[in-house]
Amino acid sequence: MKKVMFATLLLATASIGVARAEEGQNCTQATKDRWLSEDGIKEKAKAAGLDVRRVKVEGSCYEVYAVDAKGKKVEALFNPETGAVVGNESE
Repeated sequence: MKKVMFATLLLATASIGVARAEEGQNCTQATKDRWLSEDGIKEKAKAAGLDVRRVKVEGSCYEVYAVDAKGKKVEALFNPETGAVVGNESE
């Protein structure tokens, strides 16, 4: 019985890890020549109310480090083709 429970827990944990890894890596299938520029992403982030500190490429996403209107640090993932926010992590 313990082996079955352990195997189930292990499988569930592995599935969550794979889902999170894929989530951050699949913002778009577009080639980089179709991506918005970093300045374009900064403008989209500013329009969303963020004070941008840094932008970097993370997999197939732009990752924006910023501060929101309440002064909280935010890490937001943007689709580089559309400029849409696809993920957000704040303190």
